[in-house]
Amino acid sequence: MRVLEHPVLGPLPVTETVEIDFEGRKLEAIPGEPIAAALLAHGVYVFRHTNHGRPRGIFCAIGRCSDCLMQVDGVPNVRICVTPVRAGMKVEKQAAPEGGVTDA
Repeated sequence: MRVLEHPVLGPLPVTETVEIDFEGRKLEAIPGEPIAAALLAHGVYVFRHTNHGRPRGIFCAIGRCSDCLMQVDGVPNVRICVTPVRAGMKVEKQAAPEGGVTDA
């Protein structure tokens, strides 16, 4: 299951794969594909939990909602549905921010 034509990022030429780190797991991904697509391809469907513990995954896939916010290379609140994969990136779930996004 791969997103090879993204409405925001455009078409994705598949010529090689790279490795990314997702919470200590090494995952194969296609350079330029959305991080969310790479995670979905490996069976990761929950990207974060709200302050109330509700799971959130892919929703809009165009960078407008907050359901896919994750920490990427130490930077919090990255919208992984529109952030392209690059070799060696480190992707982690993040805790819901205090007083921040709850059930958006």
